[in-house]
Amino acid sequence: MAAHRHREREREMESKIEAATGKLVVKKVGGKSTVTRCFSKYPLKFIIPNKVGSSETDAVWVYTLTYGGGIVSGDSISCEITVADACTAVLTTQASTKVYKSLGSKSSEQILEKQIFRVVLDSSLVIVDWITSGRHESGEKWDFELYRSTNHIFLEGDQPLFLDSVLLEQGNITNIAERMQDYQVIAMVILLGPKLKQIQIQVQENVRRMMSEQLYLPSTGLRPHGKTQSDHFLAKPSFVVSCSAFGPKGIGIVVRIAAMTTESVYRFLQHQLAGMETLLGVSPYS
Repeated sequence: MAAHRHREREREMESKIEAATGKLVVKKVGGKSTVTRCFSKYPLKFIIPNKVGSSETDAVWVYTLTYGGGIVSGDSISCEITVADACTAVLTTQASTKVYKSLGSKSSEQILEKQIFRVVLDSSLVIVDWITSGRHESGEKWDFELYRSTNHIFLEGDQPLFLDSVLLEQGNITNIAERMQDYQVIAMVILLGPKLKQIQIQVQENVRRMMSEQLYLPSTGLRPHGKTQSDHFLAKPSFVVSCSAFGPKGIGIVVRIAAMTTESVYRFLQHQLAGMETLLGVSPYS
């Protein structure tokens, strides 16, 4: 019976690999994090540069590309990535991933994204998941039927550590653009694990300071340029950010962002993640 279950699991794993459009394995080879297996097929492609940043930093960088410069209607991408003990890997893109609507369609139909991470207690993990409204300068604002992004983190096998899902869906009464008002970007950043503890503390302090400065109302009745306290209170902030801890003993933090411009989110990520340069060889978003 045990052998039968083992064969079933092997067949299940083989079918997953066959269905996958990408597979990566990173292991220690000669004391360095090294890609030991790399497979991709249309519409996905991996690019692995020889070295990014300082030669003293042990980190593998992997860039994902899509043929044609983006994702088109009907595309399906499934990746399986394994990072072994004591290894560091970065999975990123060279630019923002575009999603193109199909010919004859007024809007993209559905954008579905699901990421599942399995970590051990001493693992460290950074997730940056963000989406823009589109080419809003050209009037393209949240022009799709449905967007769902799911991020699940499991600890030591199947113990749920962080379960999150973001859903944007056109409604019968109001559409996504109306509900989002002037906000053109939503983002989520997760920092998890012992190697990121100091960065977590700094990010929490920075977010707390940013929001307290934004929400602070001075005691004087008049603001510069003749604005009153009431005007200041009712003004819509261009950048909203929150931060909270999760997991046993607060081993992780999640940062959520809503912003009116892509540039403001980019600058925030660049500043808050600058401390990762020692781990990755270069500062993210530099």
